[in-house]
Amino acid sequence: MGTKIARAAFLVAAMMFFAVLALDIAVPALVLGSMALSIWLVSYEGLSIRRERETTA
Repeated sequence: MGTKIARAAFLVAAMMFFAVLALDIAVPALVLGSMALSIWLVSYEGLSIRRERETTA
């Protein structure tokens, strides 16, 4: 009976470890992706304003 409980505890611990490991990869990827997207949006907005100024000058 003790081995069944130990196996279940090991299984739960292993599942928690790999779930956290996946989050350690996914969360930084989402943060870096959102940072890259925000930089792209800001630079695109700056380019469109610069083009408007060049066409009016």
